[in-house]
Amino acid sequence: MQTVGITGRAHPAATRGMAIGLILLLLGVSLAARADDYQRRVEQILLRTPLIDGHNDLPWEIRDRFKGDLAAVDLRSDTARLPAPEGAAPLMTDIPRLRAGHMGGQFWSVWIPTETKGFEAVQTTLEQMDLVKRMAERYPADLEMAYTAADVRRIHRSHKIAAMIGIEGGHQINNSLAVLRQMYDAGARYMTLTHTSNTAWADSATDKPVHHGLAPFGIEVVREMNRLGMLVDLSHVSPDTMRAALSASAAPVIFSHSSARALVDHPRNVPDDILRSVAANGGVVMVNFAPGYVSDARNRWDADQAAERTRFNSPPYVGLYIGQPERAKAALADWEQKHPRPTTTLAQVADHVEHIKQVAGVDHVGLGSDFDGIEDAPVGLAGVDRYPALLEELMRRGWTDADVAKLAGENVLRVMAATEKVAERLRAERPASGALLAAPATR
Repeated sequence: MQTVGITGRAHPAATRGMAIGLILLLLGVSLAARADDYQRRVEQILLRTPLIDGHNDLPWEIRDRFKGDLAAVDLRSDTARLPAPEGAAPLMTDIPRLRAGHMGGQFWSVWIPTETKGFEAVQTTLEQMDLVKRMAERYPADLEMAYTAADVRRIHRSHKIAAMIGIEGGHQINNSLAVLRQMYDAGARYMTLTHTSNTAWADSATDKPVHHGLAPFGIEVVREMNRLGMLVDLSHVSPDTMRAALSASAAPVIFSHSSARALVDHPRNVPDDILRSVAANGGVVMVNFAPGYVSDARNRWDADQAAERTRFNSPPYVGLYIGQPERAKAALADWEQKHPRPTTTLAQVADHVEHIKQVAGVDHVGLGSDFDGIEDAPVGLAGVDRYPALLEELMRRGWTDADVAKLAGENVLRVMAATEKVAERLRAERPASGALLAAPATR
């Protein structure tokens, strides 16, 4: 009700209140319109440019949780509702959520454990590559295998999702360039030079340095990948290995799932000097969503939790409650209750995207979520349906439509096409390498 004075005119306080209310109403309408505009802009961009994610570990989760039986998990349903093993996160990927996220292309990781060696590693990798192909065969209305940048664009125009294969660790080729070539022929389009452990020819970011970069055979691996047209992936490798690979590669490199070390000092992240080298090389760093790589507080919490886990129970010889798993479990739960896990957010992921843009340039940043390879995800980025929310956040920070298109997929498509051209030239210049890993020196 309007407050009226004895003269019958509106009271000044009431008039001011009405004005403020009208301003707030208009502001709310403006913000809602702007949010709708961001959403519309993202949708229009992703109609033209395929959104490409550099790394998703769903194939291993299918092997681990369902023994590789695709009939046991319906990717057309909400997989987040499926029971998860104790301590494991709900699945983050399924076709409805891929569609909601406007996915245009996905590099599926065919990771295998680093403990798997030799011929067994080769067989297990091939089985995982076969699983990806069977996924595409099982859902032909939604997925189609892609092997070139042109394939990705064609599949995107047909309103399907391009399925690509990435090998996540040099241990998977069993120190053989012949195996590397057969992996390429079978469909692998990138290989991460190491995983969490060193190979016989390259140092990992999370292992004690042995080669201080690449051994001579490692340089041959990079050269042969260039000749084949296989992307050289430097996620997981040490900074010295990054530098050596950048020096050896005739083609642009990628980081399929890594973030910025200047923001979080985690060994899996990329230092600024390497970001500048990636720009000079023409490559792309695809930002990882793993909370410990995105949030410094979470990185430190993860380290503290690991220390407490060891303190309570680290078989076979160490731990306050060794041989008493239930007591150790209760003690860890009590510690976690007293030390809550820090929250990681979508905005922090956007911070890493922006930092890489600032240091390397907008032409050298992409997205590599690591979904279904991480224990949990940042708030706001819980699954593959949430990519548009990240792109909208960047728009709120001033990113143009052209910037967002580059981040979403144009950058990695450029790198793929450039790598294909380098391979065409190198195949005309030199034959397949017959290099062998040198036997270790004996005393």
